[in-house]
Amino acid sequence: MSAASRAKRTMPDMEVIVLEKTGDVSYSACGMPYNIADAGREMDDLVVRQADVFRQKQGIDLLTGHGVESIDPGNRAVSGTIRHSQEPFRFFYDRLLIATGGRPRVPDLPGFDLPGVLALKSLEDGKAIKAHIRDHGVQKAVIIGMGYVGLEMAEALRERGIAVEMIKPGADLLPWMPRELAQVVTAELAANGVDLHAGQTISGIEQDGKQLRVIGADCSLNADMVLVAIGISPNSELAADAGIPTGPGNAITVNRQMQTSDETIYAAGDCADAIHVVTGKKVWIPLALRANRAGWAVADHVCGKAVRVDGVAGTAVFKAFNLEVARTGLTAAEAQQSGFDPAVVTIKSRSRAHAHPGSKTIWVHLIGDRQTGRLLGAQMVGPEGAAHRINAAAVALHAGMSVATFAQTDLAYAPPFGPVWDPLLTAANQLLKKM
Repeated sequence: MSAASRAKRTMPDMEVIVLEKTGDVSYSACGMPYNIADAGREMDDLVVRQADVFRQKQGIDLLTGHGVESIDPGNRAVSGTIRHSQEPFRFFYDRLLIATGGRPRVPDLPGFDLPGVLALKSLEDGKAIKAHIRDHGVQKAVIIGMGYVGLEMAEALRERGIAVEMIKPGADLLPWMPRELAQVVTAELAANGVDLHAGQTISGIEQDGKQLRVIGADCSLNADMVLVAIGISPNSELAADAGIPTGPGNAITVNRQMQTSDETIYAAGDCADAIHVVTGKKVWIPLALRANRAGWAVADHVCGKAVRVDGVAGTAVFKAFNLEVARTGLTAAEAQQSGFDPAVVTIKSRSRAHAHPGSKTIWVHLIGDRQTGRLLGAQMVGPEGAAHRINAAAVALHAGMSVATFAQTDLAYAPPFGPVWDPLLTAANQLLKKM
């Protein structure tokens, strides 16, 4: 919808058709866990703009319930079926944007198709979860996975008074996070009544009376609801079936103008890949800002403007109860795999001046390259001050700054907001010694 709206604003006479297989468009997907936490709110509160607004005010031919099933690049046509009537449709295009997003990964194991085993990606998913909690009087939930969505949902369910256990095959809570920071997050989860079962290979889910039982290697967990949150996969099959190449994570390969191998076909959002600003290599990091920015870029390029979309740093932040957890750039392991010689440092500092009321502990982890001196990545955890501080490190990565240059940046200071030496600067100075 970002691309469709921008194209119509730029060239009002252009015919813009949007084919959407669901009935929902333009909603805040990232807000769904927080909506689920509040039993009194409707999931439709997250809708930013109703479909009729796009049709009536912007003149976009928005066709909901239209599921595209194939692309014919030779004839510049897309075909599919209307969801409710099962009637076939076929549309021709001059330019095509594939913005099919991603879908939750669900293991091909017994019981993952049972009622009460749910995932969260679309507005329909959010509605299904809220309805299940309401209609089944959910008292306990098991979350499979411990990533961003899983941790946000753990907090949301605890807000509802629901007992939560989390289970995953991997041994670490957040495998990309250094141990010192991960231990802080683990302690926060424990303090809020979330039980963790890491290192548990899952063999399936069974029906146990009215409950479900998740079978792990050394444990079995009963629940009224199971949430599968082990990540997403790009919806790239339409492109692949049409002969369009895919890359990392099977995401659709695009250039800096968001074009695929067919210059008349673009891809944007969670289904498309990107270039990492640190490594210069192709990556698949599905995040909201990139999706919106890519949609704009497609519209601009279709309308004849010069476009070059810069890469991504993988900047992300999420809330885990009273903690802000943030990252940007490479981890030490990713840096090593990309051919760098990483040096790392982890420091513990304060979110405000030491004598100022309300000061909290904040942990900062920085990664630099011994050979070039470049800053490669940053991670932060703390009750306050991490979510927005990470943006400074992200800007430094986009600018290709060295650790030495970053250590000399003129960051703001006032006692209510940080120490004289901002935690990022303290970490950068310590990292220089390691390098």
